[in-house]
Amino acid sequence: MDDNGFLYVVDIVIHEVRRYKIGDTKGTVVAGGNGKGNRLDQLSNPHYVFVDRDHSVYVSDLDNHRVMKWEEGAKQGIVVASGQGQGNSLTQLNDPEGVVVDQLGTVYVVDWGNHRVQKFNIE
Repeated sequence: MDDNGFLYVVDIVIHEVRRYKIGDTKGTVVAGGNGKGNRLDQLSNPHYVFVDRDHSVYVSDLDNHRVMKWEEGAKQGIVVASGQGQGNSLTQLNDPEGVVVDQLGTVYVVDWGNHRVQKFNIE
C-alpha cells in the first residue's frame, strides 16, 4: 500500500500489476497488461512489487529475469536490473523475487535462483 492508500496487486495469471483504491473493484493497470511477453510493455510471471515515493512501480519479472520500473502513467517500463538474460554473472538474475528500492534509488533484488541478494545502482 502506498502513502495515498492505494493497494497494488500482482496478477501472475494475466501478467500485470493493478492499483486499487478502497472500494474499487476493477483497479487500474500500472504495469504490464499487454499479455505475457518480454517487450517493455509486457511482463512474464511478475512476482513482487515495490512502490516508491514518486509512485513508480518496480516489478520483479520472474520469467524475463529482470526488474522493471514503471513510472506513474507510463505505457511501458524500463529495465532497472539485469535484462541480460538468465544467468549468474553480476549483471544477470535467475528468477528474481523480492525487490526493494532505497531512498537513493538503489535497487535490491532477491536473486532466488542464484541464492543471493543483488544490488543495482540506477540513475
